[in-house]
Amino acid sequence: MTVLCKRTQTLLKEYKERDKSNVFRDKRFGEYNSSISPEEKMMKRFALEQQRQHEKKSIYNLNEDEELTHYGQSLADIEKHNDIVDSDSDTEGRGALSAELTATHFGGGSGPVPGKAAQQPSGGEEPPKSRRELIEELIARSKQEKRERQAQREDALELTEKLDQDWKEIQALLACKTPKSESGGGKEKPKPDAYDMMVRELGFEMKAQPSNRMKTEEELAREEQERLRRLEAERLRRMLGRDEDAHSKRPKHLSADDLNDGFVLDTDDRRLLSYKDGKMNVEEEPSGDSSGGDSGEEEEEKGEGWSEGGPEDSDSPDGHSDLESDADSEDARSADGLVGRESDGVEVRAQLQGDQRPSPGERLPRDDRAAARAQLPYTFAVPESCEELKSLLSGKSMEDQLLVVERIQKCNHPSLAVGNKAKLEKLFGFLLEYIGDLAVSDPPDLGVIDKLVVPLYDLCQMFPESASDAVKFVLRDAMHEMEGTVETTGRAAFPGLDVLIYLKIAGMLFPTSDFWHPVITPALLCLSQLLTKCPVRSLQDAVKGLFVCCVFLDYVALSQRFIPELINFLAGILHMATPNKQSQGYTLVHPFRALGKNSELLLVSDEEDMATWQRRSLPLQWAGGLKAQTETEANHTRLSCLALCLALVRRCVLAYGTLPSFHDIARPLRALLTEHLATRCCPPTLQELSRSVLTEMENQPRHYRPLVCEKSKPVPLKLFTPRLVKVLEFGRKQGSTREEQERRRLIHKHKREFKGAVREIRKDNQFLARMRLSEIMERDAERKRKVKQLFNSLATQEGEWKALKRKKFKK
Repeated sequence: MTVLCKRTQTLLKEYKERDKSNVFRDKRFGEYNSSISPEEKMMKRFALEQQRQHEKKSIYNLNEDEELTHYGQSLADIEKHNDIVDSDSDTEGRGALSAELTATHFGGGSGPVPGKAAQQPSGGEEPPKSRRELIEELIARSKQEKRERQAQREDALELTEKLDQDWKEIQALLACKTPKSESGGGKEKPKPDAYDMMVRELGFEMKAQPSNRMKTEEELAREEQERLRRLEAERLRRMLGRDEDAHSKRPKHLSADDLNDGFVLDTDDRRLLSYKDGKMNVEEEPSGDSSGGDSGEEEEEKGEGWSEGGPEDSDSPDGHSDLESDADSEDARSADGLVGRESDGVEVRAQLQGDQRPSPGERLPRDDRAAARAQLPYTFAVPESCEELKSLLSGKSMEDQLLVVERIQKCNHPSLAVGNKAKLEKLFGFLLEYIGDLAVSDPPDLGVIDKLVVPLYDLCQMFPESASDAVKFVLRDAMHEMEGTVETTGRAAFPGLDVLIYLKIAGMLFPTSDFWHPVITPALLCLSQLLTKCPVRSLQDAVKGLFVCCVFLDYVALSQRFIPELINFLAGILHMATPNKQSQGYTLVHPFRALGKNSELLLVSDEEDMATWQRRSLPLQWAGGLKAQTETEANHTRLSCLALCLALVRRCVLAYGTLPSFHDIARPLRALLTEHLATRCCPPTLQELSRSVLTEMENQPRHYRPLVCEKSKPVPLKLFTPRLVKVLEFGRKQGSTREEQERRRLIHKHKREFKGAVREIRKDNQFLARMRLSEIMERDAERKRKVKQLFNSLATQEGEWKALKRKKFKK
């Protein structure tokens, strides 16, 4: 309790004054001087006070005088007449001014001083006025002066108005002014500087106008859905070869004052009337004969296409534009009944060719109907299976396939219906399967695959979990198939082009720089398994392996991971293109062999084929299956594979050249490149590329020391000298010198004081924390009290306002 009181008096006081900079200083004379007695202190303080009162505040102020007194009273206070009593008082003899004071203030002070009022004879002089009468007289005089000033102000205002009226009368006479040149001014107006011009431009600058708010994704999707429904209804109407239905037009409301004069004559159906031999003759239209042959056929089509009612003229000038109207909404509802699909997407304006429009009794031309029938629908439902998706996309061009997939996504946006999310998640798997079918087709349609990656990426961004599950499922099937092949035959072959494209797409859809990713990490393992377990037995396998190397480098481009399987595969490809297998300075690792059937698969010995070869990119179609090639084409393919391998080696050198382990693993690459340059078994272009790769490898700095054996301390020989061990008695202080004992005592005291200081600091911190908490609770309580008081006052005001309103309503 005592310690807490001490903290309250010391630590709490410092805490409360932590933000205050003012300090009280005791400047009393001799307060802290014990050699002076209290009587001397009081005398000296009184003397200093008197001296401070009588001394001038400023030595340069000549008007500052000492205060004059009379009988202990200040003359300034006496002149204020505070002791004069009101004359209205009932007390006799009080409130009357003395004769001396009256004569001094009101008598002019020049005559003799009169005596008392009772001793003077009453003559014609007026009695002296009291203070109140004087004040009232002063007030009356000030009011009179104020009225005089007001009268003067009104007179001045009247004169000013009269002057203004006279000026208006003579202003017309001064309207004709002489030109500036004749006036003789001769002063030219100064040209505005850059600042003035900028200020004027800013003054005339257009101000920002408020714009409409940005629409949400759900609102945009809903608008696109309505547009596509309307466009699909228009397409179906044109496909059936008819104009807008008569029953689709809703009757418009006509007011009683409507004169019905808003109609427009679309065609001039007037006829020329003439008489011949006393009979009336009406001239027919020139196109009547030409169209008469098809009248029966058109009537037949009309009977088939229309069940009841007939076409009606459109309000729009062309009749085929996709406008928002009641008829369009009715057509959209009818289109939903015919097609049965939910729609949403981008707006595509579809118009018929030509500017002519059929009259209210005619059908659309056959060419327009055929064009509308051949046009893609605007609304699509999400396919329930991959076969349904193939039926929608098969037989269409690349642009049409992309348009169909895009409209499927837009028409079934997740914000439009509850089940659209699950449908679009299935669509991602269907698109993957469709891409695999395109990859294994003969020839593979790589252009469509490249374009379909965009909708795949959009779906992956919308549903990342389902997309990752679909990609993992595809890769898992491929790996299970390869493991089954290894278990049965003991070796595995490179997968088809579909699996390779899946691996490439996975790197485009998901981030490859993560330390661990649920899709990319299994894909990296799959790529490493392909490079270590699949032997190269044909040119097709070589192309597939190089494609896997390219995908591998794309995966690790950002993370800069070192892949030893990649270096080993590139070394094996270079080994297959090397003629001299005897002088090897390296060792090959599985799946490559130093000698064997396919050890010279990429070796080219024909000099004519080397001379005619030109470096170009390696087509990915060759990974799907090589057609029958001549020997020259096969040699060109081998040289292209070798060029691609050297380019990959250069990328590896630039990416991993500074790593300590790269130079040890890249020794086979250096030996193979040196062998290629020595034997000159490749074209000059490849030799130059090999030389540049070797130069890059030599120029890479090495930031490590060579490996050496660790230096260990030599083991000493065993000696027979006994080893003396000091036995310590724990619990008792051992004998030592006085200095050591003092040192131990000081160390023990330091530890004890240190622990005590730490303990006190902790207690101080706890005390301050409690104080802060109490302050916070007090502030919160005060805030709650004020908020409650405000709410109560507002409730009272609201009740009073409602009562007043109710009272007014009753009145």
